[in-house]
Amino acid sequence: MAKINFGGVEETVVTREEFPLEKAREVLKDETIAVIGYGVQGPSQAMNMRDNGVKVIIGQRMEGDDGWEKAVKDGWVGGETLFSIESACEKATIIMYLLSDAGQKVQWENIKKYLTKGKALYFSHGFSIVYKDQTGVIPPRDIDVILAAPKGSGLSVRRNFLEGRGINSSFAVFQDATGRAEDRVKAVGIAIGSGFLFPTTFEKEVLSDLTGERGVLMGAIAGIMEAQYNLLRSKGHSPSEAFNETVEEATQSLYPLIGENGMDWMFSNCSSTAQRGALDWRHKFRKAVEPVFKELYESVKNGTETKITLKANSDSNYSEKLREELKEIRESEMWQAGKQIRLLRPENKK
Repeated sequence: MAKINFGGVEETVVTREEFPLEKAREVLKDETIAVIGYGVQGPSQAMNMRDNGVKVIIGQRMEGDDGWEKAVKDGWVGGETLFSIESACEKATIIMYLLSDAGQKVQWENIKKYLTKGKALYFSHGFSIVYKDQTGVIPPRDIDVILAAPKGSGLSVRRNFLEGRGINSSFAVFQDATGRAEDRVKAVGIAIGSGFLFPTTFEKEVLSDLTGERGVLMGAIAGIMEAQYNLLRSKGHSPSEAFNETVEEATQSLYPLIGENGMDWMFSNCSSTAQRGALDWRHKFRKAVEPVFKELYESVKNGTETKITLKANSDSNYSEKLREELKEIRESEMWQAGKQIRLLRPENKK
């Protein structure tokens, strides 16, 4: 693995140069990979592997359901590359367990009987393995248990692949029964279109992932945007002005620059007034949210967040409750303003 220096901290990563697609294909040439779960990550990882020349099949709960029809629209063929969960697991040498975390708990008894000696069980999240006391997911000892976790949504995994780029992924080996687990997971990680792979453990993956989703990636950003928008509106600013200063400028101008060149570069290429204010206020915001992040990390580590997730997602009324929560966001003034502003973008007026 290549050694990379991250600001004085040396890490090892796996790049496409040292583990090219040709090598991944060679490692996987005798494997049949079954993707179980065609929801968020499943479609993108499956289609990327298919496009990369890897033998992939799909396992779905029931012929004709929404997931089955979605797979058919994506080019999977019933009886050839699309099967029931049981048939796919029986045919597979690597089972990619990509159901929701709650779904993995529900389906585990059905899945584990197909985990015969020498197979590999693949995850893109450490949840079920790390919180086995809550999920009951305890793999047999004579199989490989591996993980490759793209650091992006399923939509981004596919979109970046089609654009010739890749989403970086972490990878881990929880159990190596065959002596080939590391090669298997690196090969799959490259085959799903990762930009590069960096090592982790199942535990570190789930702790960082759950913290990130609730924090900077989604929860914190949504909350901060709402707070600033509401403040500006309460002070008499128009919806258009409040939304542009809160969301539009961030997502359409500044965040892409941070992604391309880093925060320091973005600071150095804005007005001196913005630069000075941002540099000073970042410390106040960091100190304000540090206690919240500590509370969040502890809630993740002690299993509170996973208990909440499993309980909520197992509720028969969860979909209805979720629709109501998302409706509240969608119909809020801020995101209604956003809908109108997006329509005014030049690319949307053609």
